[in-house]
Amino acid sequence: LLAPTEMSSPSLKTGAYILIGVGALTMLMGFLGCLGAVNEIRCLLGLYFTCLMVILITQVGAGLVIYFQKEMLKEELSHIAENLIKNYDPLDDDRRNSQDAWDYVQTQIACCGWTGAKDWERNEILINQSMTAYPCSCSNSSREFEVHNGFCNLDDPLNGTATYADWPVHKQGCMDGAEKWLKDNLGIILGVCTGVAVIELLGMILSISLCKNIHSEDYTKVPKS
Repeated sequence: LLAPTEMSSPSLKTGAYILIGVGALTMLMGFLGCLGAVNEIRCLLGLYFTCLMVILITQVGAGLVIYFQKEMLKEELSHIAENLIKNYDPLDDDRRNSQDAWDYVQTQIACCGWTGAKDWERNEILINQSMTAYPCSCSNSSREFEVHNGFCNLDDPLNGTATYADWPVHKQGCMDGAEKWLKDNLGIILGVCTGVAVIELLGMILSISLCKNIHSEDYTKVPKS
């Protein structure tokens, strides 16, 4: 999760840490809920209900923030991608994770650059090679066992120079590719989100019902010896 954010802005790093924290809290909460249900401990069931409610409200709030701040988020992602492309270096181990993540995105979405292959003309290594190489993960070839990271050399560069238009790469930018993927899979995404919300609501209802049905002993009615 943190791989793509190694060169990112503090806000995205914070978001990644928040997601990790929410995941850890969810696991702990599930354990406490099971413990409370098995041993009929009302305080643990109440805590489980409260945590579920907080998580559900947080998820709804996060969704609203993303929806209303999508332009700012797109601009921030654009800055991150452009910086990553400009400084992409297969020999740089410090950036290996973020570069591998970007190569994976370009391969899976069948895209090149953020807005298009022209973005790679800013890469310092490609500039030094007179654009006679191109990102392997951008390749539009369907050859088997093809390399999907680093740079690949053009077969026959004209006069030892080339431009991005000469590269055998995808023309679509990853921004457009990601938007298309989201539109194509919007139904699945909404279905999964709705399913998670329904499960959380059922967990809240069941936990509060079980909590109400656990009776405390009334020791005032115990016969005195």
